Amino acid sequence: MEVDAEFGIALDYNPDYLRLQAPRGGLCAICKGSKMLCGKINCPLIVQLTSHLRIWRSIKGLSIDGASPPSVFVGRFGYPYVYVGPMTPPFHGDTSILDQPESWLEKPIEEIIEFRSQLIRGMYRVHVKEQDSVKILEQTRELSLSEHYVDTELTLKKPPTKRLYMDDDIQPIGPTAPLERINLSYIRWQPEMEKAYYDTDLRAAEAAKILYQKGVSVNDIQRAFSLGNFGLEKNRRLVPTRWSITAVDDILSKYLSEKVKEYPQINQFEVYESNRLGNRFIVVLVPEAWSYEAYEAWYPQTLWNPSTRHTVIITDWEGFDGRTTYASMGGCYYSGRLAVLEHLYKAKRQARVFIFRESYPNYIAPLGVWQVRENVRNAMRQIPFKFNSLETALKFVESRLSIGLEHWLGSGYLLKQTVTQRKITEFI
Repeated sequence: MEVDAEFGIALDYNPDYLRLQAPRGGLCAICKGSKMLCGKINCPLIVQLTSHLRIWRSIKGLSIDGASPPSVFVGRFGYPYVYVGPMTPPFHGDTSILDQPESWLEKPIEEIIEFRSQLIRGMYRVHVKEQDSVKILEQTRELSLSEHYVDTELTLKKPPTKRLYMDDDIQPIGPTAPLERINLSYIRWQPEMEKAYYDTDLRAAEAAKILYQKGVSVNDIQRAFSLGNFGLEKNRRLVPTRWSITAVDDILSKYLSEKVKEYPQINQFEVYESNRLGNRFIVVLVPEAWSYEAYEAWYPQTLWNPSTRHTVIITDWEGFDGRTTYASMGGCYYSGRLAVLEHLYKAKRQARVFIFRESYPNYIAPLGVWQVRENVRNAMRQIPFKFNSLETALKFVESRLSIGLEHWLGSGYLLKQTVTQRKITEFI
């Protein structure tokens, strides 16, 4: 029996049935979109079903002929043996928007789900240390390095299953099926990527930094990174897509933080805001040496909080020397850190940074950590509100958030320490 490339769910490959994969005892199987028991403003089941019906109807037989954005995927289930493959819609033209999260922030959630759902995922199983002895792997690597969309034909072993996954741990995904072979048209690699690929003495982290410095998008770096295109020749390996996204965010933000620590501190308290895709982000910069704390507040009956009564707040932080353990908040911590450090690096300043995130019921489906990065980037592009004291800055922040300041203070360390600490200048 085949297993889903990312989630380890058995696939029965009966093309005549539509199946819903929902958490056991969850509300989706009971509600089926009719009663809105989850409290969200739109039913994610109905939104995904609408997108999937269109794509399923366009699939004829076992051949998928279209233009990959380009897009690839490396699963994590069964590591170190993982499922890898290209993704393509069943149509041609400029499809780059389908895998370009930097362009999605102003799109409605329903349209982003549509983008995700149109990509048909072919999959095959390999060891993460496998090199180019497998032809399909070699072709998938070529696709991951392309600077443009690529005409792609996938020949599937079996038709994609008509299955929807309703689980808050799973981003919207398109149809998936085992892959027989790939045919690719002309591919032109990104020149900077090509140099890094052939430099087998260059470490993967250094390659990511060099590409970033040369203006290659974070999304493109993450895609190539996941296919093991960088690093010392003997150490190259596939990296599951989820892990590669966070790894690149972490590598790049650590690089920027070392630069930012050399800059003078800001001289006022600054507050930035972004409110997109059912999430409000407030970023506060404090005139202190670099340190960082991120907060997420999930309202009842939203993605990560099934409670009907209480709002849940989670937080992680780091001091001037960074952190040595993985943030319990996950990838969102690192994507937010990268976005705010990009701003400080450009401004040639350092600061103590707080990110407050409130997620509301209209955030109906998990979209990926890219939306944190792009929301914070959007916030930092705005004209900041400036204050002469922490007290007035936090009063303003409290007026912009739905949750009282005392709840944020009670959930983290760095904010509480910043509010209560006394400086030597007070005694002079």
